Amino acid sequence: MAPTPDVRPVGDLPDSIGKTAARELSHNGITTLARVAEHSRKELLAIHGVGPKAVAILAEALADKGLGFKAT
Repeated sequence: MAPTPDVRPVGDLPDSIGKTAARELSHNGITTLARVAEHSRKELLAIHGVGPKAVAILAEALADKGLGFKAT
């Protein structure tokens, strides 16, 4: 299996979400925290490679900017 390419940094997304999550979010057009805020936790978790740890890190980063996930 080929190693996952590291596309970080992606916009203002925290590097700590991991390279797989960063790559998959980028492939889905989500490259900023503002774009993350347009999605619910459930929608983000449905993206292959984006798991609970990445979503928790994104939640903290959103809160730091006064943002939150889209309500479901």
